[in-house]
Amino acid sequence: MLPAPPVLLITDRSQAKSDLPDVVAAACAGGCRWLSLREKDLAAAAQIALFARMAAIARPCGARVTLHGAAQLARAAGADGVHLPGGSDPAEARALLGPHALVGLSLHTLEEAARADPAALDYVTASPVFLTASKPGHGPALGLDGLAAFARACRVPVIALGGVDAANAGACRAAGAAGLAIMGGVMRAHDPAAAFRAAAAAFGAAIS
Repeated sequence: MLPAPPVLLITDRSQAKSDLPDVVAAACAGGCRWLSLREKDLAAAAQIALFARMAAIARPCGARVTLHGAAQLARAAGADGVHLPGGSDPAEARALLGPHALVGLSLHTLEEAARADPAALDYVTASPVFLTASKPGHGPALGLDGLAAFARACRVPVIALGGVDAANAGACRAAGAAGLAIMGGVMRAHDPAAAFRAAAAAFGAAIS
């Protein structure tokens, strides 16, 4: 089962308006209950140390904290799960992390979506739904029709990623998305709490 609200905040300290722990704390105050550390340029030890800081902030708020990268690194960090890059083996990650971990996978094509294994995966991300400032030149964009095709093809909940914000969150849900993944829209926001809250509300997710 996905966290509630099903809105995944992905970190990027290079885009953060302030110190990353402050952004995370603000997002959690705005209702974030699902966070993934994505700082792949750091060495493994530095990622584990930063993860510990993020978890100390987010878990008291009831958030689940996962890590983008290898399942072995997520296990070493004590993460609540892992978000795997495309081409990874979700079954291997599931075996390593156990039945209660959140296991997700980045996907970009309908062929990949059709092969997604619900026995190993809790969710997949479909991206980019829209062109995004976080990854300029990354595309082409799926668009809402492409997102809908993903949702129809996939036996695993699909999380919309890429250019997703309060303005299009409702349309993503109408297209079949089970949740949203947001990075730059919260990382770059002057008020991360308000930015997160607005996107979750636009998706129609209840915030505790």
